[in-house]
Amino acid sequence: MSTIAIVGAGPGMGLAIARTFGRRGFDVALIARDKGRLDALAEQLGGEGITAEGFAADVLDRPSLAAALGAAKARFGSVDVLEYSPAPHSPVPGFTQAAPSEVTVENLQPQIEYYLYGAVEAIRAVLPAMREAGAGTLLFSSGGGSVDPIPMLGNVNAAAAALRNWALNLNKELTGSGVHAAHVAIGVWIGEGGPEGFPTATAEQIAPLYWDLHEARDRAEAVFTG
Repeated sequence: MSTIAIVGAGPGMGLAIARTFGRRGFDVALIARDKGRLDALAEQLGGEGITAEGFAADVLDRPSLAAALGAAKARFGSVDVLEYSPAPHSPVPGFTQAAPSEVTVENLQPQIEYYLYGAVEAIRAVLPAMREAGAGTLLFSSGGGSVDPIPMLGNVNAAAAALRNWALNLNKELTGSGVHAAHVAIGVWIGEGGPEGFPTATAEQIAPLYWDLHEARDRAEAVFTG
């Protein structure tokens, strides 16, 4: 049995990705801050015949993230696919949006911690075993602004672009190892209630892209624009 660990799991993309892999035989480790919400998602997936369990961690608390991934490996035996979705599902203290000319070290640093440092810690927790096994998939998500930046998200896009650059470079390093890394840039508003004129899509429409990247292993990036 294979296992996917979803860091930043929530009721939108996280749940859709969990279903996409779970329906293909994967066990699912759900990782986010709120254990109660994770347990509810795991119960929902269980009702659909998917084995899932929640592990509480905060990507800004790197030891807690490493511990959660360690607990997931202990529970399921391995982490064969890691999906890292750092977009906050609720307000995070100290996080603000800033236009490029308004970016400061103070409003950029938390974004870097969230997008890049959390991903680095997550990979350190799972990559050694994947290298040893000669198999594994590492998937990273960000908004479309990591590729085509949006002025109102100057600090957010800069941090997401750092994650994207690192993920693409990681895939180059892993060539020939059996481990594949890929970045997904989501250039749409997920669900309803987005800005007027901005393209929208459901999480269920986007999630199959992650399975395609895992299965085909023929590209290091996919940009979803609807």
